[in-house]
Amino acid sequence: MSIKFGIRREDKNQWERRVPIIPSHIKEILNENRDIQVIVQPSKIRVFSDNEYQEAGAIIKEDLSDCKVVFAVKEIPINFFKSNVTYVFFSHTIKGQKYNMSMLKKMMDLKCNLIDYEKITNAEGFRIVFFGRYAGLAGMIDTLWSFGERMKLNNIETPFNDIRKTIDYNNLDEVKEHFKLIGKKIIKNGIPKDLCPFIVGLAGYGHVSKGAQEILDILPVIEISPKDLDKIVDNHSNKNIYKIVFKEEDMVEPISNQHVFKLQDYYNNPEKYKSKFEKYLNYITILMNCIYWDSRYPRLVTKDFVKRNFNKIKLKIIGDISIDINGAIEFTEKSTISDEPSFVYNPITNSVKDGVDGEGIVVMGVDNLPCELPFESSIEFSNSLYNLIVNIVRADYNKDFDNCNLPDEIKKAVILYHGDLTPDYDYIVNYL
Repeated sequence: MSIKFGIRREDKNQWERRVPIIPSHIKEILNENRDIQVIVQPSKIRVFSDNEYQEAGAIIKEDLSDCKVVFAVKEIPINFFKSNVTYVFFSHTIKGQKYNMSMLKKMMDLKCNLIDYEKITNAEGFRIVFFGRYAGLAGMIDTLWSFGERMKLNNIETPFNDIRKTIDYNNLDEVKEHFKLIGKKIIKNGIPKDLCPFIVGLAGYGHVSKGAQEILDILPVIEISPKDLDKIVDNHSNKNIYKIVFKEEDMVEPISNQHVFKLQDYYNNPEKYKSKFEKYLNYITILMNCIYWDSRYPRLVTKDFVKRNFNKIKLKIIGDISIDINGAIEFTEKSTISDEPSFVYNPITNSVKDGVDGEGIVVMGVDNLPCELPFESSIEFSNSLYNLIVNIVRADYNKDFDNCNLPDEIKKAVILYHGDLTPDYDYIVNYL
């Protein structure tokens, strides 16, 4: 008897064209596992066509009800779930996200299993399946585009005015070639002196931050440390961009003078720390937020601070790649979409306005940035997931959780089993 697993088509919006498993990997799995069948929902927008999946050996079919496991990328609509099925996707539930609690409840009612890519980690606790680099790549492009558009409205000519939105490039190679040209313009003509020193700060140093830096570093960049900010103000070039990567010790400090910063202590006891980040906003032109955040941690930027200091700080735009609503950036009031990636937050009126026009600070807040580079991001994601797929499909979900034969790295990512929260995630009951 064959084992069937499915791939759900993505339909979050017209820009979501990614896939969790690419056709060439489907072909390899089917060649090596004669008892497995793959059913793929048809899609008119997916970056890999129905025909490519069919040629790989998959069955193109709307109905996935025969599948014991279903892979997807983004959240799944409530009416899609079937009882006793295992679903593998980014559920965005581990922080108790309010907007997805009804989805989680439905899965619990139907006795579903939920495996979340975000929590698949190796023995050292590092994520092994992720789109983070591509969130950083697209986030930096869209942020610099937003900055250029903002400057156009102010009749300020900058090299960034030529940048396009990520979705308006054909692929990542085209992006990089264009940025090389923009870099040459900066070297030749410089950045308007009123905007200098032009400093881009990145909060965080993980996969997301590295992706953002990969784009920024195509331009003429000099990396500096936070302690060098005063020196750069007095001695800088308008033909360079200055980059700062902020680590935890740069962003927070102990509340008590009796304590010193210790990284593990901060992770274990974030309530003992306060933010010291806002002092940098007098220097930074663009801030890229690339950190993991939940409500236990201090915010990077608060509404109160920008209201009191609005006419003093240099900050023009925030690329909020992490996109926690009212989170590390307290005035990230909403997420945006790829064809209109930014809004303006007015700290005086505490209001937002779509686009880049208006009084306030621009926020780039697209919540599914990797979809803007669907081909490259899908290939890299599928590469990272490939060795786990058959283990997920062949697990015995009829047995209890301890004996279902899932490898440890996947077991850590099981949020629900037979509709119940697993021990590592039982805290989510407080949000239900």
